[in-house]
Amino acid sequence: MTDDQKPEAPDPKAPDLEAIRAAAERIRPYAHRTPVLTSSSLNAMGGAELFFKCENLQKVGAFKFRGAANTVFSLSDAEASRGVATHSSGNHAQALALASRLRGVPAHIVMPENSPRVKVAAVRGYGARIIFCPPTQRDREQTLEKVVARTGAVFIHPYDNPGIIAGQGTCAMELMEQVPDLDTVIAPVGGGGLVSGTALACRFIRPVIRVIGVEPKGADDAFRSLRDGRIYPSENPRTIADGLRTSLGTLTFPIIRRYVERIVTVEEESIVEAMRAVWERMKILIEPSAAVPFAAVLEGKLERRSRRIGIILSGGNVDLDGLPWLDA
Repeated sequence: MTDDQKPEAPDPKAPDLEAIRAAAERIRPYAHRTPVLTSSSLNAMGGAELFFKCENLQKVGAFKFRGAANTVFSLSDAEASRGVATHSSGNHAQALALASRLRGVPAHIVMPENSPRVKVAAVRGYGARIIFCPPTQRDREQTLEKVVARTGAVFIHPYDNPGIIAGQGTCAMELMEQVPDLDTVIAPVGGGGLVSGTALACRFIRPVIRVIGVEPKGADDAFRSLRDGRIYPSENPRTIADGLRTSLGTLTFPIIRRYVERIVTVEEESIVEAMRAVWERMKILIEPSAAVPFAAVLEGKLERRSRRIGIILSGGNVDLDGLPWLDA
């Protein structure tokens, strides 16, 4: 399939190729075109050629800025004047806070009480108003409803939003431009915005690429959802990968079912090992959620036919006082 062909999206609400291309143009003045790095030592550890798309070097330190910027700058002036609101454990919160500041509109962010301190501080630094809530999906949503009712702000979902998905799809589009002959792309799975955007971009531009999602075994709701064909809520997830503790959405799930080949799970010890290896060998800082795809490589979860693998390093926002190997 060539760039000029126009495959249908799996859902009328899901972004198509034109939407992803439009998102790339919309965010170009604001987002970084992040580098792709390689490491011969990590290639040897993984037994394949690995190409790391460094979204840890993106604005706000995460891929989330792509979707947030695309969505905020897509709002009409009337919508934007009301401000924006969301619930997020951290990276989407930071992304929406910065995007709204760049557009000059207020942002109201509902954050779980156990959100990493570094992410709370960053959201405050971007000028957003934070409203804390208990760390459950139900409490996040109920608190957000009250905020929206009180402020009239436009709710921008962290992942179940066409503009968010299209914006996240620009990451894989860039990756394919930078490394045109990949056979596999792997991405972490939380709510599914990144992996569904990745799957759509690959399907539209280079459909021979296999897209594989990865999540912690202690937060395996996406794995079970894909296996059983129904969305399981993320209940009491137990993982250091705090960005992957959310449930799939009604928009992301159908995209994942159709275009993501499979979802694999990894152990907590492998996440820590992968995170430390990237820090030590590549000399770049990534957060636990970003280490999850490389952990799958280290665990041998990909078939041998995956020889040129794109890995999306989703973010680099880490609490330096709570590194997972300090107590080892």
